[in-house]
Parts: sequence; structure tokens; C-alpha cells
Amino acid sequence: MARGKRGLLAVAVTVVCAVTVLAVPGTAFASAPVGPADPSPAPSASASATPAPTAPAPVPDAELEKVRTQLDGLYHDAAVATDAYNAAEEKTKKQSVQLARLEKRTDTARKKLAELKDQAGAAARAQYRDSGMPPMARFLLSDNPEHFADGAGTLLNGARATKKLIAETDRVERELKRDTDDAEARWKKLERDRKDKAAAQKTIQAKIKDAEQLESRLEKKEKERLAELERQAARKAQTAWLETGVLKKQAEAAEAASTSAEAKATSAGARAVAFATAQLGKPYVWGAEGPDSYDCSGLTSQAWADAGTPIPRTSQEQWKQLPHVDVTEMRPGDLVIYFADATHVGMYVGDGKIIHAPRPGRTVTIAGAGTMPILGVVRPDA
Repeated sequence: MARGKRGLLAVAVTVVCAVTVLAVPGTAFASAPVGPADPSPAPSASASATPAPTAPAPVPDAELEKVRTQLDGLYHDAAVATDAYNAAEEKTKKQSVQLARLEKRTDTARKKLAELKDQAGAAARAQYRDSGMPPMARFLLSDNPEHFADGAGTLLNGARATKKLIAETDRVERELKRDTDDAEARWKKLERDRKDKAAAQKTIQAKIKDAEQLESRLEKKEKERLAELERQAARKAQTAWLETGVLKKQAEAAEAASTSAEAKATSAGARAVAFATAQLGKPYVWGAEGPDSYDCSGLTSQAWADAGTPIPRTSQEQWKQLPHVDVTEMRPGDLVIYFADATHVGMYVGDGKIIHAPRPGRTVTIAGAGTMPILGVVRPDA
């Protein structure tokens, strides 16, 4: 009896379990026959998913330093081309002014020549009215003493007038030819200067584009590190320059001259410094001379023009034409010329600092005078 009850209980449990399973919503059933459970765990969803991409390794400082050097080279090449562009621009301006003057002179000469020819024509017409007989013949054929005397005077005056007319016509014709030839030569030079200007412009744009593309490959953090490397290089160069004792030598020279600890600016120099200071924060734009933007020599030339002392437009011509002074004797307002090819310039403002327009992408700023290789110092108001 007990065995029968146990059998019925087993069947009941089996039925309850089956009903319970059927009652669970969304339960799936395998088509394979029931067998022993697989001891291995089912693969998780995360294990089958694609691995998350790993962040790129940061660029080492040594590589960023190479990028900084490349950028310096590209912007230096752009500065060289900018000086060439500015020089060509100045030449085209001068040639245009000269051509305008020549055009005015040649126009005056043409009018003068036309007047002289009209005079010559009037004389010829007068002779025709006198039956084509030249004055000399009429003078010799006259048998009246009074007419003879009058004729002699008229003949002499007429000869002088004719000679003067011929000489004046000849002079005006020569002058007109000279000015015309000069104008033609200047037009050819103007075209060459325009071509030089266009070629320099292309070089500038290409170098700046290369630099921008090089910087665009860097991540934000890498750009920040690159900027810090630039600042470190500038501080290092300025420190090395100051360690030469240049400011101490300035103070000694000033003391020997019974002035302040540093040579004072002249009134014109102070005005030039004030002008440059007022431009702080304005953007660098190659070829620009203000008032909203500047390149390096555009800033210095405009500052000294405002001070009443016009100076050459380009840094190279500023170096060539302005008086040189020793770096230990420089005073505010003097111009510090940089690099062996004189392709950058800043204005000394005292205490070992300059104001300058650095390069594309930057603004007019104050920097250490020794942050770049100094070629020399020039003084516009020497």
C-alpha cells in the first residue's frame, strides 16, 4: 500500500512541475531531447561584443618638439615671403606715383609740341600769303631805304623767332621721348614687381596652410603641450640672453651718461612706444599696416610714422637703412631686428622686453627681447 501511495505522489509532483513551467510567460523550449545539463556556462553578451577602441597613445614631447621646429621653419619662410611681398608692394606704389608724374609731364609736353607746331604752321601760312616769297628775298629786292631798314629789323627778329621755335620744338620732342621711354621702362618694372608680389603671396599662403595642416593633426591636449613647449623655449632663450648681462651693461652705460638706470626714450621714441602699446591684442595679418591688424614691420613702420619719423616698410630695409646701435645701448623706441636674414622686427620698450606682431594666428604682444636670435638694433631717430 505504501508503495502505491509513493507512486501516486511522484506522478502528482511531475504534473505540478509541468503546469508550473507552462504557466511561466515567454518560456522557450529546446527541440533537442531532454538530457543531462551542460556544465559549461552560457557566453555572456559582453564577451561577444566588439571591444571598445583604445585611445591613441599621446605624442611624445620629443615628437612635439620636432613639430615645433617644423612650425618655426614654416612661419619663418612665410615671414621671408612677407618681407618680399611688402617690398614689392612698396615698389609698385612708388612706380605708380612716378608713372602718374610722367604721364602728367608727357601730356604737358604733347600739348606744348602741338602749340609749337601750330606756330610753325602759322609762319608757313603767312609766307604763303606773301606769294611764297621768303623774307630774305623781299628784303634784298626792296629799293626803298625805309623799307630796307624795316626789313632788316624784321628779318633779324624773324630769324631769331624761327631759331627759337626750332630749338624749343627740338627740346620738347627730346623731353617727350625721354619721358615716354622712362614711362615704358617703369611700366615693365611695375609688371615685374607685381609678379614678384603675386609669387610672394602664393608662397606665404602655402607656408601658412602647411603650418595650419600640421597643427590640425594634433589633439587638443597635444596643442596645449606644444604651446607649453613654445613658452619653455622662449623662457630659456630669454634667460640665456639676460645672463649675458645685457641689462646690467645698459644700466652701467646709462649711469656713465648720468641718466636713469636705463637709457630714456626720446619724445619721438616715447610716442612710437605709445602707439605700439595701443595696438596690443590686434591680430597679425601678413602685409597689414593697420589700423585693425599688422605684420611685424607694418607695426614698427606705422608706430614711427605716427611719431613723425617715416622709416622703411620692411624689416630688411629697416636693418639696411637705419643707423645701428649696440644692443647694450638700446633705449625704448629702438627696433630689434631678428634672424640672420632680418625677417622679423620688434620695438624695444625697456626692461628687456619688446612689443611685436609675432606670426599668423597670434596677436600683437609683449615678449622678451631675447626670445629670438637677435641680429642687431637700429634707431629711427638717431
